[in-house]
Amino acid sequence: MEERPSTRRGFIKKAAYGLWACNTAGRVLAGSGQAEIPTRPLGGTGVNVSILGLGGYHIGTIRDDNQSIRLIRKAIDRGVTFLDNAWEYHNGRSEELMGRALSGGYRDRAFLMTKHHGRDKKTAMEHLEDNLKRLRTDVIDLWQFREVVYDKDPEMIFAAGGGIEAAELAKKQGKVRFIGFTGHRDPVIHLKMLAYGYPWDAVQMPMNVFDAHFKSFQKNVLPILVRRNIGVIAMKTLASGYVLRANVVAPKQALDYVWSQPVSTIVSGIDTEQFLEANASLAQAFRPMSQTEQARVLDKTKEAASTGKFEPFKTPPNFDGPVGRRLHGLS
Repeated sequence: MEERPSTRRGFIKKAAYGLWACNTAGRVLAGSGQAEIPTRPLGGTGVNVSILGLGGYHIGTIRDDNQSIRLIRKAIDRGVTFLDNAWEYHNGRSEELMGRALSGGYRDRAFLMTKHHGRDKKTAMEHLEDNLKRLRTDVIDLWQFREVVYDKDPEMIFAAGGGIEAAELAKKQGKVRFIGFTGHRDPVIHLKMLAYGYPWDAVQMPMNVFDAHFKSFQKNVLPILVRRNIGVIAMKTLASGYVLRANVVAPKQALDYVWSQPVSTIVSGIDTEQFLEANASLAQAFRPMSQTEQARVLDKTKEAASTGKFEPFKTPPNFDGPVGRRLHGLS
């Protein structure tokens, strides 16, 4: 999942000192009022998305439904156009809340992504119907195979009667615009998915200041995505909070480093308006790091990152979801 509550509070505290400066920079750029969050192309889709995305998991951790709905709408009003979700998040509650929030014209202002766990065609199509019903939409902008982290996942998805057939059918039916996949464990599995030659529209993967030193998606997968013009969706940019625990770089440096890579957007787990404002302000104030600045960041993180201690999601069974575990016969 994304950053945990205790580490998110730490992020807010560390980032708060810069909010005034960030907002000031945004106003200067806009000329008047509040600046918009920058956007980037999502690969070759022809669509631009905000460089900051709203993570769906944490939406479901908010106990008050109305508070969650307000937060989603405020994010869109703030310029966060990329919305993340998944079939299994809180047994569907995250999708249901987002569906309610997108009424009243908000759906037309957002790029809606959700994920599913269908490795076979039948299950994937069942999940799709759930996705559409909960999200209260006729079409999903980006539909992704979630948590491709097991060695057999690529083979299952591309087998006869596999999930990829559902993806093609969903596009033909007009229920899905674009197709992608996600995974957090090992770049080797991403490379297996890419080796099938399918014209993926987007791929979601860990991108953070530690990644370059351990099971690196940035080094092994990113160049292929760029070459094939596949949209890059960055997740775990604070390494599920471990960037803060390692205390080697500041949160702003951590996010700026990832935004300085050829990524389309960063998906961030946000559950308070204060955290939304902190992230949005940093996105507004972002300026690309030079190669020298990036090298300095990697030098600072090399020792801490070398064993993978601060990226536990890359080591099984850490962070493996219950649906995937059941699917592969694990307890």
